[in-house]
Amino acid sequence: MKWFLIACCAVGVSWASPIESPRILQPKEEMGDDLFEGDMDLTEEQKNSLFDGLVDIRTGLLNEKYRWPNKTLIYDFAEDVNTEQRDWIEKGLQNIASNTCLKFVRRTTEKGYVLVTTNSTGCSSNVGRRGDRQLLKLKNAKLGSGCFKFGTIIHEFIHALGFYHAQSAYNRDEYVTINWENIEPGHEHNFEIRDNKTTTMYDLEYDYGSVMHYSATSFSVNGKPTIVPAQDGVVIGQREKMSDLDIERIKRMYKC
Repeated sequence: MKWFLIACCAVGVSWASPIESPRILQPKEEMGDDLFEGDMDLTEEQKNSLFDGLVDIRTGLLNEKYRWPNKTLIYDFAEDVNTEQRDWIEKGLQNIASNTCLKFVRRTTEKGYVLVTTNSTGCSSNVGRRGDRQLLKLKNAKLGSGCFKFGTIIHEFIHALGFYHAQSAYNRDEYVTINWENIEPGHEHNFEIRDNKTTTMYDLEYDYGSVMHYSATSFSVNGKPTIVPAQDGVVIGQREKMSDLDIERIKRMYKC
C-alpha cells in the first residue's frame, strides 16, 4: 500500500516576507537524500507510526506526545548562528506567533528544545517535539536565499511543531497530477498517498498555496514537472509565507 506524508496547505496571509527573493523551482529542503521526504528527521517510533495510524499523514501528528506543551516551543541558537541570522529567524517565529496562539521562548534550563544550527549541508527538522534537544538545521546562506529564505525557516519550524508536507492527502489526485516518469529513481516514495482511514484534513480544503507544499519540479530527474495542479494559474511550492490554511491547521492542532 502506498504511504505518503502531508501537512499544512493554503493561500495568502497578512504578513509578507521582509526580503523578496527569486522564486526557486526546487526548495533546498526538498533536496536531501537521507531524510524522509528530503528534510524530515523522523524517530523510529514515527517511522513505525506511518503504518499504524499514530501519525496523521495529511496534516500533523495525531499522537499528542509530539506537541509542545502550553502551546510554547522552546528554542536556542548554536554558536555558529550569527546575530543577523538570529534576528531573521526570530522574525519568522514572530510571524507564526502573531497569526496563531503559539509562543516561542528562548531556552534557559529546559531539557526539551529546538537548537538551530547552520552547521549543515541542507535544511531539516525533526517532526514535533522529541522531549530532549533536537536540531533544526539551516545551511549557511544569505538572508532571503537557500535555507534562509523566509518561508523556508517557517517551513522547518512548522515541521518542528508537528506537521508534515502538504501534497499527499488521500484526495490529492483530485487536485494535482503526479508525473511519475519525471521523478528521480529512488524518490518515488515521496509522492505516495494514504487513504482517509489514517489521515485527516481538519475539515479544511486542499491548498495549493501552502508553505508546506512541494514545488512543481520537486525531485525531478529531467527538470520537467513532477506535480501538475489541476487548477490553472496556481503556483505550488512557495517559500515566502504561511497561507491562511497553514495558519488554520496550526490553530486547530493546538486548539487555539
